[in-house]
Amino acid sequence: MKMSKEVFELQAEICKTLANPKRLEIIAALKDGELSVGELVDMLGATKANVSQHLSVLRQRRVVQSRREGVNIFYSINNPKINEACALMKSVLMEQLAEAERQARRVKR
Repeated sequence: MKMSKEVFELQAEICKTLANPKRLEIIAALKDGELSVGELVDMLGATKANVSQHLSVLRQRRVVQSRREGVNIFYSINNPKINEACALMKSVLMEQLAEAERQARRVKR
């Protein structure tokens, strides 16, 4: 099956959205369930404005969804496959780091 250029462009947009350490932290924080903006601020040690800005980008790209309860807004991951994709990429990174460490030890000998 041939993929259209538009699909690759959309995939690149999602990858760009995920190519930010703070957004990855937010996704990791939300992997076990929804959290309020205040809870995310406390967990990430960032300002409310900064967290809200990143959440806005993630919401626009449909990575997260939100719901309002009174004055609080709660966020959750929109699709569990997002968590799987992030976990897979982290696993690849950990393997690369382990391999680099093994190679560095071999060079030291």
